[in-house]
Amino acid sequence: MAAAVTPGAMRLAWALMLASGFAGLGYQVVWTQQASLWLGHEAPAVLAVVTAFFGGLALGALALGARIARSAWPQRWYAGCELVIAAWSLVLVLGLQRFSEVLLLAIGMQPHPLWQWVVAFGGTLVLLLPATAAMGATLPAMAALLSNAQGRLGGSGPSPLPALYACNTLGATAGVLATAFWMVPTWGLTRTVLMCAGLNLLCAVLTLRLWPLAVQAEAPQTDRPMRAQQHPAWPLLMATGWLGIAYEVLVVRVLSQVTENTVYTFAMLLAVYLVGTAAGAAAYARWGQGAERPALQHRLLWAVALACALGGATLWAAEWVRNAVALALAGVAPGIGTGMVAALAGEASLAVLAFALPTVAMGALFSHLTSHLSGRDFGRALGANTLGAALAPMAVGAALLLGLGAATLLCALVVAYLLLAAWPRVLRPAPWAAAALATTTLVLAPPLSFIDVPEGGRIVSHHEGLMAEVSVVEDGEGVLRLRINNRQQEGSSSTRFFDSRQALLPALLHPNPERALFLGLGTGVTARAAAALPGLQVQAVELLPEVISAAQFFVAEGDSPPSSLKVIAADARRFVRGNTERFDLIVADNFHPARSGSAALYTVEHFDAVRQRLADGGLFCQWLPLHQMDLATLRSIVRSFLAVYPGGAAILASNSLETPVIGLVARAGQQPFALREVQARLAALTGRFDPAPFGLHDEWALLGSFVAGRAALRRWSADAPLNTDDHPVVATLAPRITYAPDSAPRDRLLALLADWSTLPAEVLGVALGDGATSADFAQTQRLADYWNARNQFLLAGRDIRPSADVRAMLAQVQAPLLAVLRTSADFRPAYEPLLLMATSLAASDRAAAEPLLRELARLRPVKVDVAAAIPQ
Repeated sequence: MAAAVTPGAMRLAWALMLASGFAGLGYQVVWTQQASLWLGHEAPAVLAVVTAFFGGLALGALALGARIARSAWPQRWYAGCELVIAAWSLVLVLGLQRFSEVLLLAIGMQPHPLWQWVVAFGGTLVLLLPATAAMGATLPAMAALLSNAQGRLGGSGPSPLPALYACNTLGATAGVLATAFWMVPTWGLTRTVLMCAGLNLLCAVLTLRLWPLAVQAEAPQTDRPMRAQQHPAWPLLMATGWLGIAYEVLVVRVLSQVTENTVYTFAMLLAVYLVGTAAGAAAYARWGQGAERPALQHRLLWAVALACALGGATLWAAEWVRNAVALALAGVAPGIGTGMVAALAGEASLAVLAFALPTVAMGALFSHLTSHLSGRDFGRALGANTLGAALAPMAVGAALLLGLGAATLLCALVVAYLLLAAWPRVLRPAPWAAAALATTTLVLAPPLSFIDVPEGGRIVSHHEGLMAEVSVVEDGEGVLRLRINNRQQEGSSSTRFFDSRQALLPALLHPNPERALFLGLGTGVTARAAAALPGLQVQAVELLPEVISAAQFFVAEGDSPPSSLKVIAADARRFVRGNTERFDLIVADNFHPARSGSAALYTVEHFDAVRQRLADGGLFCQWLPLHQMDLATLRSIVRSFLAVYPGGAAILASNSLETPVIGLVARAGQQPFALREVQARLAALTGRFDPAPFGLHDEWALLGSFVAGRAALRRWSADAPLNTDDHPVVATLAPRITYAPDSAPRDRLLALLADWSTLPAEVLGVALGDGATSADFAQTQRLADYWNARNQFLLAGRDIRPSADVRAMLAQVQAPLLAVLRTSADFRPAYEPLLLMATSLAASDRAAAEPLLRELARLRPVKVDVAAAIPQ
């Protein structure tokens, strides 16, 4: 018997499918990132992008598959599809900005979820359709090519479709990993698209040039007709497509509570899903085609059901698996056991346990259902399967997960596969017994929610939302913590002092703000602190409605939410771009830069959109969590900020060494922060609002928060890459310290203070030239002394070991803190703890406390409480 097609033709087909799959998933990663920039990160937008991508693939396979199969020149169709993909990807590169503005205008700032879904899905579907439809037709076109070659050669060997599907999926796996780990970090989105377009162009050229040579017959052409085709099982193909993606969405959602949720996390999960599918198709191509069709189909459906049950069962042990992998690697290879490789290995292990068996079975099942089809019917079969996949994300993410819960939905998916396996003999007892067993097991299992509760603590609130699970947990000491997906802490009731300062520092640096916008809500403490200022109207934008609900638990006892605060559920980036209001003050929360989507809030384009929303003389403050980012990430953000605000400076939110937070501040028009304006601002609040409880007693405490001027920031960040929409370097840099911290936050802060510097003239806008007065020199020197004292204070605190014994603490801190006060008597953070300890010591040992109290009185004689505490 002659071979179905020549070996050269098969090798060329495999290579083309590998390259085409690589480019296809590369596009999907890039387009998903780009679409989120104009659609936002709300659930309707995220799910609509995935749905639109699959929908385009389905339309292409359904609309073009049959036409390609009837054509006498399927190689031209295949080459044409690859050329259309390449051409349309270039059109998107050139016109994406304009397209995004149109969609952004159509959606609006605060769209109704239904309208947002319609625009997000419809707009993305239309925008990507030429390329996605052509992608959906490439595999049917290659199937038609091989069918033609098989018919001309008179071959009747095994179907080549499973091997083609395996190669295409394996190429997609490589595309996901290469795009996330190499191409986007190195080249950016546009160059990645150009690389993928080059692969499409290469596929087209190779097909037109080499295919006629590759299929030259090794045996004479015959008139032998092709084998009869069976009618495809359209409902079964659509159902299995829906169930397969539904299982993927479910697993990704559950594991988001255990993994770090970075760009690498999702790339790893998708790659494992794809490689399992490719392995299943390859296994079927090698061993499965000779089996009896009805019996094998029945066994494969049972295998998928069992595999989903086993894979889903591992989700309950996800936290244990992640920790066990890290410990195992630490024991085997100490050099990488605590590094990023170990962390990624832990996430990959979770993906393998949840996806490996189910996806291998799914890949084999799809290959089995389509292996007997001709090119014409294969296109329709692929379209039906992909159409089912397109309908799954929205149904699962927006409805079933919320209505049923993850555990119940997992049970429903397993039962659905069991019933498909039993069809049409579904009334027999075996499938129902298996379904009852699966249902009982999964229903009795605990919920698939991971909430770490400390000893003696309790869960105060838990909401399972469209995008994330939000919980409020109280520890044994009564401290409340707000968490997103368990891993990401958004604040606590013990940080009220620090959170309030993040509102008051920028609000008091502005001479007279009337309208303020806060991007990010968290516990709501920051926005409420700003709204407590007289005459300030505050809007706060928060992505997750569940966070807005949870913020009520962090309202201080006896307080009520101020009427001047309006909270809006929306994507912060889209809200800024779509807004037409002008604000005197805009404050951006310290978003965790490694979390999915957060890096887009640190780009040049976003900073520029914020600038356009500032009123004349308006102030923008971007808070940065130094305890959650390394210095390389910070350099990139600083340089991106300075690209829009060249007169920007840096401030320190507090003197915390454990959770240091840096603020980048700038005023529209590069106006300086004048001392007289700050004094006037504080004076205007007298009797109306007292900032002293937040450590802001006077102008020196306020201006003393500056840690770097524009010259120091420009010099420090000069060689860092810009973080832009096209080259989102922060998304790829930031996860490194999340996975494997290489330094303590206090060390990073002290390193910054050693590298950074600022001149009082930069902050105060005072030119100390020939016309400067003695008062000017005195003020600038006083501010410089405060900064030096602050740096000494932080350096002295690096090695302090807290103790309840006053004498033990004084032995550590008395000398360095007195040295700080001798540098600047204005620096209260050194003065007040010494006074507290000295007063406490005086209660039991007046003689020991007296020298310290007298020294404090000398350094700050205006403090009458010191004189009162000195023994007479």
